[in-house]
Formats: sequence, C-alpha cells, structure tokens
Amino acid sequence: MTQDEVFEKVKTILTESLGADDDAVTPQARLVGDLNAESIDFLDIMFRLEREFGLPKIDRNELFPESIFQGDPKFVQNGLVTADGLAELRTKMPYADIEGFAKNPQFDKIGDLFTVDLITRFVHSKLKK
Repeated sequence: MTQDEVFEKVKTILTESLGADDDAVTPQARLVGDLNAESIDFLDIMFRLEREFGLPKIDRNELFPESIFQGDPKFVQNGLVTADGLAELRTKMPYADIEGFAKNPQFDKIGDLFTVDLITRFVHSKLKK
C-alpha cells in the first residue's frame, strides 16, 4: 500500500472519528490544534487504525509517547524540551517531524507534532513490517 493510499484511509478515519470536514484533513493538519481532537479521541483513532489496516494492537505509548509528556526534568526544563527530550522524541517517534519542532522546542507546542501526516507515516511504517 502506498503512502498516498494510507493517507486516504487515515483521512476517512479522522473525518469519521473527529467529525472533521473532509477539506480540513490535510497532511499538515494538527490533530488537536486544527481538528479539535481530545484525549479520548486518540483511543478511538487507534482502534479504527487497527481495524482498518489490520494492525496488531497499537500501544498508546508507541503512537503518542508519554515519557516526554510526564514533565521529567531530563526531558523538559523551563518550558522547553531538552536535547535529551528531543533525542527521546526522535527515538520514540521516527515518523514525526522533530527537526522542525527542534528549532523552537516549547513544551506547550509539542501537540503540534501530531499531524495527519504523522499518523499516515506511522501506519505506513507499521504496514512495511
């Protein structure tokens, strides 16, 4: 399955799960900031991804790593994600655009990493295994 084919299915899942307009679900759309996803929505999205793509159970920490979000001083200091935190994100989220975030790694902007494209790349990487 191509990444474009994965995107089209992810787009359908997100429009159904979040009640988002089809036109709003672009690769760059942020799940929370643009599509108004809430934490409970992430569980539904993961369930739908598993079912639609025939994936084994997705561990929440695999798609939405929580270690970086726990406020661990090794990862977050003075409202910024540290170099260790960025390294953790790169390790846990190889499908995310960490380099763009790293230019201004404000912890309160970490949610901006979670885009439609991130979900698409995550699923595509799981399908290749």
